[in-house]
Amino acid sequence: MIQVLKFNRIKNFFSSCLAAIVLGLLLCSGGCRSTQTAVDVSHYPANANLLPGKGPATSWKGLPAVWAQREAQFAKTAAGDYHAVVFLGDSITQGWTSLAKDFPNLKVANRGIGGDTTRGVLYRLDADVLSLDPQAIVLLIGTNDIGNGANPADVADNIRAILKAIRKEDPEIPVIVCEVMPSSAKMGRPADKIEKLNALIQKEMKNKPNVYLCDTWSIFADANGNAPHDIFHDLLHPNAAGYAKWEAALNPILAKLDLKAI
Repeated sequence: MIQVLKFNRIKNFFSSCLAAIVLGLLLCSGGCRSTQTAVDVSHYPANANLLPGKGPATSWKGLPAVWAQREAQFAKTAAGDYHAVVFLGDSITQGWTSLAKDFPNLKVANRGIGGDTTRGVLYRLDADVLSLDPQAIVLLIGTNDIGNGANPADVADNIRAILKAIRKEDPEIPVIVCEVMPSSAKMGRPADKIEKLNALIQKEMKNKPNVYLCDTWSIFADANGNAPHDIFHDLLHPNAAGYAKWEAALNPILAKLDLKAI
């Protein structure tokens, strides 16, 4: 059964590469002279309500174009990213531009897209992540759900669905689920809602095989449960010191996994 799953994933990988190459050609029609070049987004859902999962997805206007541009970038590195440790999430993940330097003994791939939510991850999981036959997945998602007014219970259900989809593809893939980082009520992300979501995540991760919880809340939160300004300049995105703390939280977990060096 696992061999069949592996074969299907390899087939999906090459299909995804072909589709992404076509997308890249569409993006570059006209010679790629401008970043304002129109992109074909007709293959994406017409509105957020058509995405899988529960709750608000995000402000949908403009996001398909962001996805298209980001996935065109994915296409350029897809072959080299095959069988990598895939970091999956939103702008916080996308902003970790020093991944390869910070994890020099691992093959890593960044599959973060700014503005993404749990529903967005559910939609693009197969094409952007599972098609790479990942050695492991590091998932940080949910802050944009909260920022868009989602119920923490719905976000937790979506994370459960993400894990179920990964398990259906291959139950042996290790998944490191990171707690939602602290933010601020000023950003529409009050501490109590984030703490409630993280409590649900902790409960969901308990006793799940090949699923690991990474504490990315208490290592940052101030006395009020909010993001400190010295690490989160905009109360949402970590600076270099914040990414270093995240790296330090992940390293003991990654060390337990049987991951292949580059």
